[in-house]
Amino acid sequence: MAPQFRYAGPGDAEAVARLHADSWRRHYRGAYSDAYLDGDVLGDRLAVWSSRLAAPEGTRTVLAEDGASGDFLGFVHVVLDDDPKWGSLVDNLHVTAARQRTGVGRALLARAAAEAVAHASSPALHLWVLEQNAPAQAFYAAMGADHVETLLVGPPGGDPTRLNGTPAKYRMAWPEAAACAAQAR
Repeated sequence: MAPQFRYAGPGDAEAVARLHADSWRRHYRGAYSDAYLDGDVLGDRLAVWSSRLAAPEGTRTVLAEDGASGDFLGFVHVVLDDDPKWGSLVDNLHVTAARQRTGVGRALLARAAAEAVAHASSPALHLWVLEQNAPAQAFYAAMGADHVETLLVGPPGGDPTRLNGTPAKYRMAWPEAAACAAQAR
């Protein structure tokens, strides 16, 4: 069954935070400290998402749900016109473990690009991916993104004890969000 999409609202904060925390625990181990990931990362993410979804000005959060069961499959969060050079930011894209590599991520990225095309003044789109996350880098490259910059990861919540060493992140960019949306079809 193809996923169905809708905008997230304040009542979705817990589901979004749960998936975000689970995804970080699965994919950010090594970059983020085990103490942080094994601790109250869910509480941290719930605070972030409760705030974001209560005041979504300048952002779009799109949820993917199973059309038959209504089960939550994933989400994408876009910050419109985040950067004067790089355009709108895909700030988060997470898919449940059971639905990875089934087209949900591709469809969510296409939705993010479409939101940027429809609502942003800049045509560009970008995101950050951890250096250690080679599968995600390959996915974004297959969707037409170029690796244009490398920086150090900032610690979650500004707390440096939440990082292991000095992990790096890559900026992946599309000069035209419309091209990203087209690549997803």
